[in-house]
Amino acid sequence: MTWLVEALNQGSCALNWSGPGLAVNIKLLIKLLAALLLGVLVGYERFYHGHAAGMRTYGLVCMASSGLVAISGYPEAWLDGHIAVANMTEPTRVIQGIVTGIGFLGAGVIVHEQFSTRGLTSAASIWASSVIGIMVGIGFYPGAIFLTALSAMCMVLVKTIENRLPTHEEIAVILEFRKDAAPSVEHLRQYAKERGYTIASRSFSIITRDAKVEWHFIAVAIDRSVEEPIAALAEELSIIDGVIGFQFAYARN
Repeated sequence: MTWLVEALNQGSCALNWSGPGLAVNIKLLIKLLAALLLGVLVGYERFYHGHAAGMRTYGLVCMASSGLVAISGYPEAWLDGHIAVANMTEPTRVIQGIVTGIGFLGAGVIVHEQFSTRGLTSAASIWASSVIGIMVGIGFYPGAIFLTALSAMCMVLVKTIENRLPTHEEIAVILEFRKDAAPSVEHLRQYAKERGYTIASRSFSIITRDAKVEWHFIAVAIDRSVEEPIAALAEELSIIDGVIGFQFAYARN
């Protein structure tokens, strides 16, 4: 590692590895950490209520946005100090174009299915990666390393934290009954409650097709400690008298 530090100190990037440049990057690290923490806290509210955009997505977006705005406050450190403050217009236009273009790229990895949305964290990580590249391009090497480490930590460690935190898991349920055998809605609500679930308000719909009736609703876990795996819930509901078919899927929107 000694040879690497010496090479950096002798090269054009020395500005950001020592003296005032390093102080700027330390301030940047503090802002990235603060933004990550606040973003994760906001994301927990969404995660708790079973939405697709959770702690990791909010943390990545908040942190990357903070980094992008923070570096704009230190133009004297851009491009290793080889750019005058008066000539900042062109680099900022390039950055604006990059951020806009990456936004379209991130949207391409988001997949919305009938009951859930996937790929939001991947889209957020792509956007954060573009900010890392911007930092490297303008010479904020320590800041880019900090953002890389924090992004990886967010995607790995925050997922572990999510698995330990309480949440209201939602399961989209479709039950098919014989047309003359559908139970009452109140009976279904009581049946679900006894197994640790409640029926989400305004999620219930009934569809009549030929000789059968379809019930569509969202089952929400009341307490994670009593939550059953989706296969077990399917087995429980499938034995209700009159059920001739069913479909279950995790719902996150």
